Amino acid sequence: MSRSGNKKPVGFATHITAGGIAGAMEALCCQPLDTIKVRMQLSKSGMAPGTKPRGFIDTGLMIVRRETPLALYKGLGAVLSGIVPKMAIRFASFETYKGWLADKATGQTSVGSIFIAGLAAGTTEAVAVVCPMEVVKIRLQAQQHSLADPLEAPRYRNAGHAVYTIVREEGLSTLYRGVSLTALRQATNQGANFTAYQELKKIAHRYQPDLVDLPSYQHMVIGLISGAMGPFSNAPIDTIKTRLQKAIWEPGTSAFQRISIVANDMWQKEGVRSFYKGITPRVLRVAPGQAIVFAVYERVRRIIEEINVSPSGDHYTE
Repeated sequence: MSRSGNKKPVGFATHITAGGIAGAMEALCCQPLDTIKVRMQLSKSGMAPGTKPRGFIDTGLMIVRRETPLALYKGLGAVLSGIVPKMAIRFASFETYKGWLADKATGQTSVGSIFIAGLAAGTTEAVAVVCPMEVVKIRLQAQQHSLADPLEAPRYRNAGHAVYTIVREEGLSTLYRGVSLTALRQATNQGANFTAYQELKKIAHRYQPDLVDLPSYQHMVIGLISGAMGPFSNAPIDTIKTRLQKAIWEPGTSAFQRISIVANDMWQKEGVRSFYKGITPRVLRVAPGQAIVFAVYERVRRIIEEINVSPSGDHYTE
């Protein structure tokens, strides 16, 4: 069967199901690295003369020793509760924007248009889901309490309690603190991610013209490479965003003032290296995470397509 033959567009339900399952698998596998990344970004270690910032292995071991291994999964509830709509919006909006930008005569989408579709998809998911989810996740991850000590009560008990407490004490707008930086980060992430993924898939198919679908291990390798693009390009944005969302601010402070205060404080007290704190666990989390997401997404989508066989025997594929 040719890859170009009689393809019908994949419906939103397929994107929601495949994207949601892929996102849940990514979260379960990679949450410990995300927790370590957040702790490193919030850490002030290395500020004293003659000392070095704590590395990602030491940070992870410290969390395990002080707070038990389960602490590495702090904020997982917030992540899982947002992962289905996040991934559904990411894949569905990307395919929608890509369709709008495609050449009307040929149906082909240029590299530039794919990048723009990725930027738009990242911005859409950031505003709709990612920003409030990450505010809650970061608040939970920043709590340095031991899960082994029942008498040591945390400020936020779980994701739902965190949302309730934040909205009650700081207002609903707090859930959208750092939304501009989150949107910028997600836009650059998905612009680079989808562009690299789509182009690498084309190359893989070019060298394997007889394959209708690439095997899962190739989707994983391509996803791993494309997933590493974003973190290196926007690490300072992500670090500033994390500190901005963790802090409690006085009412009346504008978003620009908050960003300026955080960035200036980091520059003055910790130097340029502070903007890249957590880059190692972030790359180790995002790149394999995207490998998992794309491999699982493509596999689940293929299964759904095989189930949704039309009476004439045609498969509903992209």
